[in-house]
Amino acid sequence: MENKIRIVVAGPRGRMGTETIHMISKTPHFELAAAVDHKNEGMSIKDLEGLPDIDAPIYTDIKACFSNVETDVLIDLTHPEAGKAHLQAAVDYGVRPVIGTSGFTSEDVVRFEQEMEKKRLGGIIAPNFAIGAVLVMKFSQMASKYFPDVEIIELHHDQKRDAPSGTAVKTAELVQKVRESKQQGHPDEKETIQGARGAEIEGLHIHSVRLPGLVAHQEVLFGGEGELLTLRHDSFNRKSFMTGVRYAVETVMTLETLVYGLENILD
Repeated sequence: MENKIRIVVAGPRGRMGTETIHMISKTPHFELAAAVDHKNEGMSIKDLEGLPDIDAPIYTDIKACFSNVETDVLIDLTHPEAGKAHLQAAVDYGVRPVIGTSGFTSEDVVRFEQEMEKKRLGGIIAPNFAIGAVLVMKFSQMASKYFPDVEIIELHHDQKRDAPSGTAVKTAELVQKVRESKQQGHPDEKETIQGARGAEIEGLHIHSVRLPGLVAHQEVLFGGEGELLTLRHDSFNRKSFMTGVRYAVETVMTLETLVYGLENILD
């Protein structure tokens, strides 16, 4: 019988954490080994409302968790501060991290990449695990070669802590690899209200929307002579991210370094 991948989930009570645990319970070759929460020490996943009947312990200290529980993969879909600390703990204990938290800087990624290469430890940081969102990133990079005037509008729920989203930043980074920097709009353009034109990355503007009722949405607009190309992706619920999370967990078992972006492991 195929050995199961033993997984620790950080943030089991969050919306993404809850969805992840349900996904693990329905995947035959996955096993939930434990969870890391900021409370409920000594309890089990089966004790929490809305979660499957799985007898997996809950720890408040991730280092204690890794010390006591045999773990192959850490899944962290929490927030930047916790995500960075959990990633470091995973590296220290030889656990393969799958991180869906945005807020990592280029310097953070390089530092972790170097550390993990020395240990030949695989891991993934992905701003977005929705396959459709990743394809929009890739298509945006293709389109920007022919449409250098680009603006990004990202829309998320009003509980999201960072702006712009990691997906928008990653999209802009991919676009900048093939697009020459240019100042968009009128050369004498002036904001009558500060911030009206959004954030700017080498002339490319990103606009963030935060409203209740939204989940995760992005629109990339390309303007050309007499035409407009629009690429859009919408996640209407958090199940949309689970295909990518599952694929990332399976893939990190074969990697020997850190990969930034799900697009880099898609066939």
